[in-house]
Amino acid sequence: MRWVRDPELRRVAEKVDAGERVSPEEGLLLYQTPDLPALMRLAQRVRARHAGEKVYFVHSLRFSQTNICYVGCKFCAFARRFGEEGAWDYDVDEAVDWIAERYQPGMTELHIASGHHPKRPLGYYVELVSKIRERFPGLQVKAFTAAEIAHIAKVAKTDVAAVLKELKAAGLVAMPGGGAEIFAERVRRIIAPSKVPAEVWLAVHRTAHDLGIPTNATMLYGHVETLAERIDHMERLRRLQDETGGFMSFIPLAFQPDGNPLARELGKTQPPDALEDLRNLAVARIYLDNFPHIKGYWATITPAIAQVSLDWGVSDIDGTLVEEKIVHMAGARAPEGLSKTELVDLIARAGYLPVERDALYREIRVHAPRAA
Repeated sequence: MRWVRDPELRRVAEKVDAGERVSPEEGLLLYQTPDLPALMRLAQRVRARHAGEKVYFVHSLRFSQTNICYVGCKFCAFARRFGEEGAWDYDVDEAVDWIAERYQPGMTELHIASGHHPKRPLGYYVELVSKIRERFPGLQVKAFTAAEIAHIAKVAKTDVAAVLKELKAAGLVAMPGGGAEIFAERVRRIIAPSKVPAEVWLAVHRTAHDLGIPTNATMLYGHVETLAERIDHMERLRRLQDETGGFMSFIPLAFQPDGNPLARELGKTQPPDALEDLRNLAVARIYLDNFPHIKGYWATITPAIAQVSLDWGVSDIDGTLVEEKIVHMAGARAPEGLSKTELVDLIARAGYLPVERDALYREIRVHAPRAA
């Protein structure tokens, strides 16, 4: 551990190297250390235990059947109300037709996350999943955030388990990790006072895991949260993962400052800088020792920083993301999609092994990099 200059960080590094878990206090030290080369190297050691030299990506389509939503999250530039300019709301057949127009051979994941529609019954979502699976049998449906599931259950006047059982029977294979934001109540009161509380988000994921539905987890950072609140967020995720083992990946989402009330209130015009993105990913890789993957979500941090992040503990860069809307409507400056060739090149040029996966992280193909 001679490469760790700071004595306090060296003690943490020795624990991590021995496979021991870091405490919340030590996690905060990781966020605050000026020894960034050591932080990067330590995150890479943890990454290697989980994924070796592999970096994963998926050929995916993003879909939102509606942006009708009345929750009023201050960081959101996606939601609209009935009759508002820019609103959309597809019925089931329209949704299937939309997907058919954009479907590409070889796609394995359909990622669905949408607004909290105040009127759609449970049957609508069950029929949507069922018809998608019938029309596109090779396309795995990863759909509906925990906040959406809780909302669907509320509208249907039933419980979360009943909703998830019906969706799973219709063909749901996994859930995305959105809607987590930051778990700290102080922050949620500011940025999303009407969204489900942290306890409900965690309970929905626990139920999903108990039913055999794997999920992802997210954290929205770079707005009003403190570093201690980021650690608290990851600590709660780590505890749930200890219980269930149902999380596949953790995705830090950089706050996008365009077109939303929170950015105007804070006077923010730029997303978190590259150094904050990389430090956040490295700390997550070290702290979330029981998560298989940390994802460098190129749509929010840009493809260039996602490529650099592979040296900071990241083992997944999401995927092709055809038709991503939510973060781009909030000002994300990255492209709205990347080809498989572009993703393979991005990974290979950083010195890693590109592995195409499905929605459940099953390996489909190890890609050989193109000749220079």
